[in-house]
Amino acid sequence: MRRSAVILVLALAVSACGKSTDTTPAASATGTFPATIAAENGSVTIAARPARIVSLSPTATEILFAIGAGSQVVAVDDQSNYPTNAPKTKLSGFEPNVEAIAAYSPDLVVFADDSKKLGDSFKALKIAAILQTPAKDLKDAYAQIKALGVATGRTGAAAALVDRMRSDIRELVGKTPKQSTAQTFYHELSSDYFSATSATFIGKVYALLGLKNIADPADKSGGGYPQLSPEYIIQSNPALIFLADTKCCSQTAETVKARPGWDKITAVRDGHVVALDDDIASRWGPRIVDLLRVVSTALDELKQAA
Repeated sequence: MRRSAVILVLALAVSACGKSTDTTPAASATGTFPATIAAENGSVTIAARPARIVSLSPTATEILFAIGAGSQVVAVDDQSNYPTNAPKTKLSGFEPNVEAIAAYSPDLVVFADDSKKLGDSFKALKIAAILQTPAKDLKDAYAQIKALGVATGRTGAAAALVDRMRSDIRELVGKTPKQSTAQTFYHELSSDYFSATSATFIGKVYALLGLKNIADPADKSGGGYPQLSPEYIIQSNPALIFLADTKCCSQTAETVKARPGWDKITAVRDGHVVALDDDIASRWGPRIVDLLRVVSTALDELKQAA
């Protein structure tokens, strides 16, 4: 998927209205079926424990395998590259072919984008389908994990995963050095300087560690994903730079340093340009903890270098 399309999808998700989707039905907490999920595409009833799941969302794929439902997954989309043993296909979640999806005879489909009215198509085919758009915050991410636990009969494993994530995040936040003055940072989504503000999911992850986002004042439209100018970034002089475009755009500390005028930025001059895994930095599943650990380590190294 092209990087510009990823940013567009994320921007649409941030601008969409709605509250956190922590709607896991208490009646289904035992993992019994039929189970009813209050999903973003309406109330979805799953008659029996699904044995043929199709995931059209890389985040959902990670969650399904993390809660032990991997053996129930028969196909995942072309962007689902983790875990490596997921049954990756040519199916697309962004340009979906309903016939190709239905050919896998799924009894459950999980998808993240309904711009093509995919939910209506599945409803017409009488295929249970759950829409889970990009999470707005950690509460939302936890709710999606629990909902997939109910949908797959893995409620206990889903609850345990959420508990571990909460505990790990609490520990990381607690041991991260406290700052008398918030350190500034620039999060790069693409090599044409798109970034993410504190209103986005990733921005809220950074905020857990007390960082100050240079993209916030530049987001005049409030969309959450402004395109910054090189001059603006240089003038903002961030103490840390996080590159979430290492895979898509081959960006490294060296390529950043070679940009005209960027060698004057504190983060570049002092060696605090951090390469992230694009996938981990753009998903809201179990590996959020891994992302937060990288950011926490970068802050610790910054403090030690002071």
